[in-house]
Amino acid sequence: MNAPDIIVVGAGIVGAACALELARGGARVSVYDRGIVAGGASAAGMGHVCVMDDSEAQFQLTRYSLELWAEMSPEMPAAAEHVYCGTLWVAADEEEMAEARRKAEFYLPRGTPAELLDEKQLAAAEPNLRKGLAGGLLLPADSVLYQPAVAWWMLNEAKKLGATVHVNQPVESIEDDGLHMGDGTVVAAGRVVNAAGAWAARLTRNTPVKPKKGHLMITERAAEFVRHEVIELGYIKSAHSGATEAVAFNVAPRPAGQVLIGSCRQLGVWDAAIDRKILNKMLRRAIEYMPGLAGLRGIRSWTGFRAATEDSLPLIGPCEGYERVWLATGHEGLGITTATGTAKVLAAQMLGRECGIPVAPYLPSRRVAGHG
Repeated sequence: MNAPDIIVVGAGIVGAACALELARGGARVSVYDRGIVAGGASAAGMGHVCVMDDSEAQFQLTRYSLELWAEMSPEMPAAAEHVYCGTLWVAADEEEMAEARRKAEFYLPRGTPAELLDEKQLAAAEPNLRKGLAGGLLLPADSVLYQPAVAWWMLNEAKKLGATVHVNQPVESIEDDGLHMGDGTVVAAGRVVNAAGAWAARLTRNTPVKPKKGHLMITERAAEFVRHEVIELGYIKSAHSGATEAVAFNVAPRPAGQVLIGSCRQLGVWDAAIDRKILNKMLRRAIEYMPGLAGLRGIRSWTGFRAATEDSLPLIGPCEGYERVWLATGHEGLGITTATGTAKVLAAQMLGRECGIPVAPYLPSRRVAGHG
């Protein structure tokens, strides 16, 4: 059998989206994963699909990805649970309300729907929020989905185009001659894409990503307890601060009526065990904003690892120091959001296809010089 044109390492939602886009572009694709489909960060995340504005490059990729998700949504199965609940950014005080206004002033001229809410409008939108909050910003085009089902669907669509998927296949390293496996064999390929998320730096050199561990908890069913993906505006400061540990209020509704509670970040931590101290800190923060959460029973908690870069932009393009190895990693908390856009940016480079945004801001070469 001939070697595939492209092997994608990583069967999470980013790898699955890349495999589907490359297969649709005519490439013979194989996907390899050390575990199961969507068994890593893709299974651990909140499923949030959102536009962000921390930088112009981040905005371009997230907005482009939202457009692509909207195009793809009618094709996806019911199990994808793609719901346009919107994102509600909550301002605790006037300083954070000023940030809400700044975000609205950024989004609206760029054609992104955004609605400022005062205190009363916020209370009407989310009755279980505590009283006295200053207001908020509603982004109605944002959505949530069930990412494991979407990854499965993407890979099944790729298989219809001839792709093959190989799970429970431990890859030790990626080289120009192919995948070096745990049993000592080498799987040859024309080119290889490292889409292994937080594990990417273990497979290829010059891959400046670090793990950011996070915890989530899901509650028992509580119909209409929360209507939107709700996030405190302080989340932005906590997510991108230099602190090695941070928590912020973030909840989301699930179609069955459960509430998904986040969010916390621990930089450089690889231990998958539940850290009760930071989990409790995260839950206390959530209860500060939604006191009624204290009356709900948490039925499961878990951890996951985001692949973080220093500038909070993913690495999409040729891996420095290799001739036939490419990267699609470093998405941190936006892998689910930007999976569709990442696939387009990667395919534009690998297959010479058109892309709706410039690819330069995401090239790995911009970062290698500063990699220690």
